[in-house]
Amino acid sequence: MISIAIEKKLKAYHGQQVLQVNRQFASGSITKIYGPSGTGKTTFLKTIAGLVTPEAGTIVANGITWFDSDARINLPAQKRNTGFVFQQYALFPNMTVKQHLQYATTDEQWIKRLLLLGKLDTFALHKPDYLSGGQQQRLAILRALATKPKLLLMDEPFSALDSKMKTELIAELKVVLKELGTTTLIVSHNPQELEGLTDEEMVFE
Repeated sequence: MISIAIEKKLKAYHGQQVLQVNRQFASGSITKIYGPSGTGKTTFLKTIAGLVTPEAGTIVANGITWFDSDARINLPAQKRNTGFVFQQYALFPNMTVKQHLQYATTDEQWIKRLLLLGKLDTFALHKPDYLSGGQQQRLAILRALATKPKLLLMDEPFSALDSKMKTELIAELKVVLKELGTTTLIVSHNPQELEGLTDEEMVFE
């Protein structure tokens, strides 16, 4: 379980807003997060991952305190064992598809399974510049899964995929995420696309 009670100032067009979240997410649950632009959805994910620091509050994951403003605890991002799929993919231009996964894990069988899951097995030696937007997005998802994270944070992870690929990938992701017991939070501008994958929802207003 991950328990989050935070306050974080947001820069907004109409002055400053404050993101306030007080929520628990059960272990292994998959939650879709949606709402208007500028309401702090991406900031929320980055705060959990340790990439953004809130002004106040606590983040506790599986009994371990990641952040506590009063106790001055702020576990660095690399110690939080979170997988993160960024909107801009954040791929390494000089690494091949397979090298992206090898950078995260040494488990060759797992790498092979991920390549098949993302339908990138025939592109294993390609670098990002030689991949389509949809292929890059799938690689970003596979890389986030490579460490078998206990928490997976996904920011608009299916936006570049056609409907057929999206449907197939979501079906396979559901199996893998349940198998790993990964708690997953997915930000989407189109929550309908996640039907059948998520079991909880969170609305930002």
